[in-house]
Amino acid sequence: MTRFTRWTALAVAAALLTAGCSGSGSSDDDSGDKGRNGDDGKGGATALDWGECKASGDAPAPGDDWQCATLQVPLDWSKPEGSTIGLALIRAKATGDDRIGSLLFNFGGPGGSGVEMMPSYASTTAKLRERYDLVSWDPRGVAASEGVRCRDDKSIQTAESSVDGTPDTPAEEQAFLRDAADFGKGCRKSAGELMAHVSTTDTARDMDRIRQALGDDRLNYFGISYGTELGGVYAHLFPKKVGRMTLDAVVDPTADTVGHAKNQARGFQTALSNYLKSAGGDPEQGSREIAELLERIDSEPLPTSSSGRELTQSLALTGIVLPLYSKTSWPVLTSALDAAEEGDGSELLALADGYNERDASGRYGTTTHSQRVISCLDDKQRPTVEETKKLLPEFEGISPVFGAFLGWDTAGWCHDWPVPGQFDTPEVSAPGAAPVLVVGNTGDPATPYEGARKMADELGEDVGVVLTWKGEGHGAYGSGSECVDSTVNAYLLDGTVPKDGKVCS
Repeated sequence: MTRFTRWTALAVAAALLTAGCSGSGSSDDDSGDKGRNGDDGKGGATALDWGECKASGDAPAPGDDWQCATLQVPLDWSKPEGSTIGLALIRAKATGDDRIGSLLFNFGGPGGSGVEMMPSYASTTAKLRERYDLVSWDPRGVAASEGVRCRDDKSIQTAESSVDGTPDTPAEEQAFLRDAADFGKGCRKSAGELMAHVSTTDTARDMDRIRQALGDDRLNYFGISYGTELGGVYAHLFPKKVGRMTLDAVVDPTADTVGHAKNQARGFQTALSNYLKSAGGDPEQGSREIAELLERIDSEPLPTSSSGRELTQSLALTGIVLPLYSKTSWPVLTSALDAAEEGDGSELLALADGYNERDASGRYGTTTHSQRVISCLDDKQRPTVEETKKLLPEFEGISPVFGAFLGWDTAGWCHDWPVPGQFDTPEVSAPGAAPVLVVGNTGDPATPYEGARKMADELGEDVGVVLTWKGEGHGAYGSGSECVDSTVNAYLLDGTVPKDGKVCS
């Protein structure tokens, strides 16, 4: 399957640039934390050996400000003395003298590479770096940390052109499910034993080992998008180790697989309606026109300037999704839609390629591979095709543009998956934890605003503190609101907790 469905909850600035868009588990907070300053409590040294960062893939080395290291953690946390895997880390040391400690970042996905993303986020976090070492990592199963690759580039492109994300006939349904099963088999072949050990709970335990290796008494953490779910699971497992934690662009921890799909349908439809309003149009009529365009493309894909490639309905929808992540990219969406209406799919294809991490030579990134391996290990719910078909009218009622795709995704995403899922919804309750700042954006397409309040409620009384931004795009911090940035900075730098329910307009 391609990334026409389950659009990743990830900071997507890099994709926008590429496209040319100018735990479940009981609380055991003392687990694995009997040592300090690199001692893992079992006599094993976990101190980090920081050194020069190397280039990765086509990305150049990030420069002298950045250092990289590898941390060994147990493959299976139920067997801490067993086999280990290496986690790739990156940091930039604090620039000021009044250092607080380290601030660990996760940019979402799941499946996003923190080692690649952290340097690109440096200008946004310059104020925070005055007092924190900025640290991120590739979670297990991602990129340089035993990254999973489930399918080669040629097979990905073939699936993009031949598999319909909203199958209309029995033959298309069979191809849709066959492709999903084939993807899972490829993941199993690539990941092997690791495939059963890349859950959010596993990674939350890795985070506490990272905290120990960094020498911090408590974990100071900034989670974005899926990184908010990861932060919530960490807070549940290690409530006494929560330091200053900010969760921005919040995933609803109460939603199961179908609930998440409905949330995204609502979120992207809201963002699309806001975009159409900004252009002076009627959102309902504009949505119908875009849905009709997609239906025409489903029947007859559009030609493009990319050698031998056509714009399919699935690629077109992915191209529409990308610029909705940031209001600054709305003009790019207007241009791409206008071109498609005129019969040229080139601009929407370029946007889809940016989202799918496809470069000019036809090579694809692996974020979607890691994303699927992690989320299918997390998610126990496996809707059948029959169950999905009953849900489709509700999905289409939520969004005439995105509903059917996200509805079908519930059947295809983890179809015939080689390992069972672990839970219906993650446990994030964290009684006794320090206050956690939960930041919600009312115009967020990928992680709708309602998730922020639900996360705060699930964290518990006196723990979750909600900050609301009435803005557009995925995430709030660094998106142009001085109110949001100053509130988050005051919390992370000075420990100033805002009043629950503060609103930045």
